[in-house]
Amino acid sequence: MRKDVRILLVGEPKVGKTSLIMSLVSEEFPDEVPLRAEEITIPADVTPERVPTHIVDYSEAEQSEEQLYQEISKANVICIVYSVNSKKSIEKVTSHWIPLINDRTDKDSRVPLILVGNKSDLVEHSSMETILPIMNQFQDIETCVECSAKNLKNISELFYYAQKAVLHPTGPLYCPEEKELKLSCIKALTRIFKITDLDNDGILNDNELNFFQRTCFNTPLAPQALEDVKNVVRRNMADGVKDNGLTLKGFLFLHTLFIQRGRHETTWTVLRRFGYDDDLELTQEYLFPIIKIPPDCTTELNHNAYLFLQSVFDKHDKDRDCALSPEEVKDLFKVFPYMPWGPDVNNTVCTNDKGWITYQGYLSQWTLTTYLDVQRSLEYLGYLGYSIVYEQESQAAAITVTRSKRIDLQKKQTQRSVFRCNVFGAAGSGKSGFLQAFLGRNLQRQKQIRETHKSYYAISTTYVYGQEKYLLLHEAIPDVDFLSEEELACDVVCLVYDVNDPRSFEYCAKVYKQYFIDSKTPCVVIAAKSDLHEVRQHYSLSPHDFCRKHKLHPPQSFTCNTTTVPTKDLYTRLTTMAMYPHARLRCMCSCNRCTYCLCQSLLKLELLRSVKAQLRRVVHNRHMAQADLKNSTFWLRASLGATVCAVLGFAMYRALLKQR
Repeated sequence: MRKDVRILLVGEPKVGKTSLIMSLVSEEFPDEVPLRAEEITIPADVTPERVPTHIVDYSEAEQSEEQLYQEISKANVICIVYSVNSKKSIEKVTSHWIPLINDRTDKDSRVPLILVGNKSDLVEHSSMETILPIMNQFQDIETCVECSAKNLKNISELFYYAQKAVLHPTGPLYCPEEKELKLSCIKALTRIFKITDLDNDGILNDNELNFFQRTCFNTPLAPQALEDVKNVVRRNMADGVKDNGLTLKGFLFLHTLFIQRGRHETTWTVLRRFGYDDDLELTQEYLFPIIKIPPDCTTELNHNAYLFLQSVFDKHDKDRDCALSPEEVKDLFKVFPYMPWGPDVNNTVCTNDKGWITYQGYLSQWTLTTYLDVQRSLEYLGYLGYSIVYEQESQAAAITVTRSKRIDLQKKQTQRSVFRCNVFGAAGSGKSGFLQAFLGRNLQRQKQIRETHKSYYAISTTYVYGQEKYLLLHEAIPDVDFLSEEELACDVVCLVYDVNDPRSFEYCAKVYKQYFIDSKTPCVVIAAKSDLHEVRQHYSLSPHDFCRKHKLHPPQSFTCNTTTVPTKDLYTRLTTMAMYPHARLRCMCSCNRCTYCLCQSLLKLELLRSVKAQLRRVVHNRHMAQADLKNSTFWLRASLGATVCAVLGFAMYRALLKQR
């Protein structure tokens, strides 16, 4: 809603413009009336709408035409004053003032007009019969008010209607000729209905109507009031109420009735609560709330956001198959002005056998959007009504800004849930296959993907030490001479080469030496298409020797040419390396020389020593407690206890080893 209202009074000389202003201010008719009243400002706390109101007078005797044009351009609403006892002043409304105002305003942004018939105390008849044809002829005219500055009749009402014409205009909502809501208003109210329809059954039940009432007007409706509302709809249309709930047609009818009865402010209150401006467009402030993201930080959805998105999924998964069919996806995005997801999304996240986005894939896509483009995620959550349903100030409440990655490296731990892996490799090395295998698609399924529907991203979940994490794979463009900051900024790097192509590994070596050799980002070499015959690479070092020289893990064999779903073990390792870049947490070679293997050997020795010490303590305690028992029963019990301790110690060792 506007921060203030500027009202301009124009009209022929001697019709009483200045008298109207002075009567409003002093609450009495002035004995002496100046040629022109100074601009006055009515404070917000004394106006019905709590908005500061500026009232501007125009005098032909004191002001030039240029000054008039400037005032017209600044005005939010213009009151054309005429004298009810002067036919000439009425004729000037259509012959002079309305054409003049229209010539000085844009056609798409016309200011509302109010016709003011002053000096009603001088006549006994009304001028409305003459004015009604004028109101029907010009759509910009909001209303007509007859008043008397001398008797103070309808003075406050005049300026209230002027203020209301600005704050709650009829034009964007309703077409008087057709006597129905305009298309843009229907579209906005339909979105509001769908957001409020929490179970997506096409009906607003009593709980949903009360939720709507509390959201917009901060107070619930009494049971009898709810029934009265539904009875009004029942009496006027057959399909407005169904199963004792309000249908979309009934909802639209109620707002039509509000407008027809002059209660525009009711509909405008609803529209503005759901983010709409005076042009029935969602405001930038609503869609894009301010959120500060420091450098080296990432953005993720928080727990409440995932709960909200889960409820949206459940709301539209009508067949309860834990996947969204194309029709269900289309229904979900009906509250959007456009379809946000293209066919590439189905190749970015997990789908079922029919190619439909699963529940996990749905959450993954939202996670991807929030990570890559948080502003777009805020926009999407705004369309879905997150801040309204969860009663938050804005969608920014759904976002968690992670701490700097630099701090994570210093503390050697992270609280992040999303980790990015950039995948580099020469053309044809198998990068796309590596991405699609992460989504559970073998080579046979990958061949069904259209080139135009290809995605350079893949995201899904992995489990690291029992914690669910998102791994985001991004296929980088194979241009070794230029890599963008986005392609270099990641948590772990995959260098993919084709074991069957002798020139494939050279690209990986160049990328590593040029961009990552001095980086703290973990790197892994992937020997793709391992089901094919491995050939010698045309590079000075073999992939194994290259990895050994630069203290990298040996090349990891990978193939998606399988009959079953490709394994996720390698992706879990990548996520683990992204979470703990300082540690070699996963042995990939069993060489007994690398940091991991040496640590495991030391750990094994330490565990064995601990078990032996524990056995000695048990035997000693038994001996001290039962020194008097010399028979075989004592030694049998001691042996049994020692055996149990040994088994428990070995089990602890295996469990710890498995966790590591």
